[in-house]
Amino acid sequence: MTKKAIISPFVFTLVMMFLYMPLIILVIYSFNDSKTMAWSGFSFRWYQELFTNSGSLWRSFGNSVIVALGSATLSSVIGTLGAIGIYWYNFKFKKILQIATFLPLILPEIIIGVSLLIFFAKVNDLLSLVGIHFPLSLFTVFLAHTTFNLPFVLLIVMARLEEFDFTIIEAAYDLGAREIDTLFKVVLPIASPGIISGFLMAVTLSLEDFVITFFVAGPGSSTLPLHVYSMIRFGVSPVINALSVLIIAVTILLAFSTKNIYKYIISK
Repeated sequence: MTKKAIISPFVFTLVMMFLYMPLIILVIYSFNDSKTMAWSGFSFRWYQELFTNSGSLWRSFGNSVIVALGSATLSSVIGTLGAIGIYWYNFKFKKILQIATFLPLILPEIIIGVSLLIFFAKVNDLLSLVGIHFPLSLFTVFLAHTTFNLPFVLLIVMARLEEFDFTIIEAAYDLGAREIDTLFKVVLPIASPGIISGFLMAVTLSLEDFVITFFVAGPGSSTLPLHVYSMIRFGVSPVINALSVLIIAVTILLAFSTKNIYKYIISK
């Protein structure tokens, strides 16, 4: 066995341990009966606490899920249409539009958060002149997350379209298909892996976002990251460990089901 063959499994094992050991420890300590890191016995105490006495935590988690699914859906629709438009058509200032679209990818989140806060404040000032109030709320969080997620979806879908064979579209036209039929029956099914990947990426980014949400969330619109941050002042409850394990389990199920979703969409 060569030296390279020996080192490669060793390095791979170290990388996997670095990536997954924190998650394994989190799962183990979600069953710890003690509030501290000292192991005091196996228990479902914190799972029971999660489902019986964690109303505010569930409300924050519900807000996060609503915002994540809503912003990911809107980002996927706009991002898919934008990617098709940018990739398919040639127009003036196309390069400038691409650069402007991808700019949020490299901007620090704190800059995006502050700019959105100022923008929403100015919109509220203008609307208040006609008697309409636009306060910071869960809706502003939804708009902010959509703005932040859009470039990621756009980039992923465009990467998928780079592999697109345009002779398929020409064949569809030759067979008498209309543009709308070609879009829904040819383009979108082929681009669906990129669309689904972009959607899942947007959901993940939205669920874990703290910085932007901190600036644009109003009273009563706390998300899970904000709720956990507020708990730090009094010490984070191990209930968070139990909730995190449930989220990890759902994420794993989604990861394994994504391939089947791809196959189902393509078969249709």
